[in-house]
Amino acid sequence: MKKLLSICMMCWLTGQLLANPVAGMLERIDKGASKKFSIEIKSIGNEDYFELDQKGNRVVVRANNYVSAASGVNWYLKYYAGVHLSWNGMTAKLPDVLPQVTKKERHQTTLKLRYNFNYCTFSYSMAFWDWKRWEKEIDWMALHGINLPLAVVGEECVWFNMLKKLGYSKEEINKFISGPAFMAWWEMNNLEGWGGPNPDSWYEQQTALQKKILKRMREYGIEPVFPGYSGMVPHDAKEKLGLNVTEPELWNGYLRPAFLQPTDSRFKEIAALYYKEQEALFGKANYYSMDPFHEAKGIEKVDLDAAGKAVMDAMKKVNPKAVWVVQGWTENPREDMIKNMKNGDLLVLDLFSECRPMWGMQPSLWYREGGYKQHDWLFCLLQNFGGNVGLHGRLDQLLHNFYETRNNPLAKHLKGIGLTMEGIENNPMMFELMTELPWRSEKVSKEEWVKEYLTARYGTQDNAIEEAWTILANGILNCPQGNNQQGAHESIFCGRPSLNNFQVSSWSKMENYYDPTSTEEAARLMVQVADKYRGNNNFEYDLVDVVRQSLADRGRIVYNRAVADFKSFDKKAFKKHSEEFLHLLLLQDKLLGTRSEFRVGTWIEKARNLGNNDEEKNLYEWNARVQITTWGNRYSANEGGLRDYAHKEWNGILKDFYYKRWEDYWKTLCDVLDGKPLVELDYYSMEEPWTKATNPYTSVPENDCVTVAKEVFAKAFGGNN
Repeated sequence: MKKLLSICMMCWLTGQLLANPVAGMLERIDKGASKKFSIEIKSIGNEDYFELDQKGNRVVVRANNYVSAASGVNWYLKYYAGVHLSWNGMTAKLPDVLPQVTKKERHQTTLKLRYNFNYCTFSYSMAFWDWKRWEKEIDWMALHGINLPLAVVGEECVWFNMLKKLGYSKEEINKFISGPAFMAWWEMNNLEGWGGPNPDSWYEQQTALQKKILKRMREYGIEPVFPGYSGMVPHDAKEKLGLNVTEPELWNGYLRPAFLQPTDSRFKEIAALYYKEQEALFGKANYYSMDPFHEAKGIEKVDLDAAGKAVMDAMKKVNPKAVWVVQGWTENPREDMIKNMKNGDLLVLDLFSECRPMWGMQPSLWYREGGYKQHDWLFCLLQNFGGNVGLHGRLDQLLHNFYETRNNPLAKHLKGIGLTMEGIENNPMMFELMTELPWRSEKVSKEEWVKEYLTARYGTQDNAIEEAWTILANGILNCPQGNNQQGAHESIFCGRPSLNNFQVSSWSKMENYYDPTSTEEAARLMVQVADKYRGNNNFEYDLVDVVRQSLADRGRIVYNRAVADFKSFDKKAFKKHSEEFLHLLLLQDKLLGTRSEFRVGTWIEKARNLGNNDEEKNLYEWNARVQITTWGNRYSANEGGLRDYAHKEWNGILKDFYYKRWEDYWKTLCDVLDGKPLVELDYYSMEEPWTKATNPYTSVPENDCVTVAKEVFAKAFGGNN
């Protein structure tokens, strides 16, 4: 009888663990952690809330739902236990007995919608993720209060089935659907086919992966935002299907899909088929994302009001309660498309609220009088473009814009926040601040918050660390209002060499806004205390990142000196500074090899691991390599301007790709100083062979990053004290 009761108790405990996703998350953080917490779900009032309390040795987290409860767990871990979980580390060893909550603490928010992801995120960061990585990301979302993420994995599988039923052959479909690293721009109607064709196994594994993702999201109560149907069709749909479409134009050299006119008699039929195939694979959603005119030209002949109604009607037939999610970006959403829609049917993502808000706040480069009128919207942090590596933030501007927005009568339809970055796994400070803001009822200052964050991130208070991050928080992490650059201050190491090399990507809006020697001082302070924090994962990640930034900033200073030497015809000084530049680049490569997050081999290895044979592995590796370098073919890379948009300061690519460009370039200038004619380098011909290589950069055991960081810093700055 006792044995039977024991078995029943074990089964009950297992069932409780499975039924409570927060308990499962705690076990993934640290085995046995779920026994140290008591999760209580109690719906009280209309606000999202969490409470921290104590019962015996257990920390009580009381909340209105599982996502709020996970947010409470995260708050407790940071501000009571000194444990910060982020992309560089989603596990931790918790104390055997957790610090007690001596006084009940409560946080609540009226900002009930908290969105995550940009379409670009799925390509620049997540193109080659497996379930193991996705499981960590869903836990990260829950811990950070996210309850409304874009969910586009497997979207190509819906289209494959849909187009097959419309009469397209498998070969034709694969010429339309892009490869894994370029799926975002296919989904946003920018291009067809680039990076493909995909093997059958790709569609099978992505379907299975999305089903796992959605299952876990729904266990948490997270609402997925599905991609909806807004009229995209293959460019040849007019000839093949007899449809009335807008003639597709080129996008940076690529043929775009066509747009099916909403007045076409078959629009309803094709939209219904799309949703039917989507539901068959993944079910229905309460939110659908559609951006029919994203960065589009030549839409003058489109009846925007009719287009909006057709898209909305098709979505509402699938789910009458569904909400259309649309990006607020440049001209979108077009006023004529949304002016006759009802409040509650549309949710606008104000995509770049920390820099260029469109909701009606002034001053703003993208000011819209009246904002989004009657429609609900979210205040979003864009932060990162292209998945570029680099310290960056707008601390003062983010705090100012957020609190100005919350208290502004023009923002009466504000419903929450969003993270809309093009790439993740960088700048954890900025994302931590953004996801905390909804839960802070009182305004927090930058100085106060940074101190609290550092104690939580490293589990201790340290004056040298605070001084280092104060320098960063007042400099590189504090891009000011009026500077409209997009994302990180680009590293000169990653740019195609020239005598006027400032910006890396052709679309960069980069402007100087901080003293480049300030990152050296911050790095020096981090290096000085580094031995005390050996084994502290968060400190070691940040140490590498800050020293990396200081090397990049030093490289820009040395570059300018080398250029001045060349223009002054100073051979000796030119030789010294051009060699120092290359030396700095190699030092950075060595430093970044100490952390998997900063190695190109990690990116390539993930890509190859998704392949089932050499042919598939090589295709995925080619996708991975092209995206972060030339991005496209010769025309789109050069004339289209896409090259280096997704550049990466990563170990491996620095030495094997960027170094070789700079080495050859400095050689041409050296030859000029020796009286030879200037040689114009064909950069694309230098770059393309790297994209076609199949070197997996096999992972090696990571070196002691503290020792390497100290060594590298001393070599780079030893003579600059």
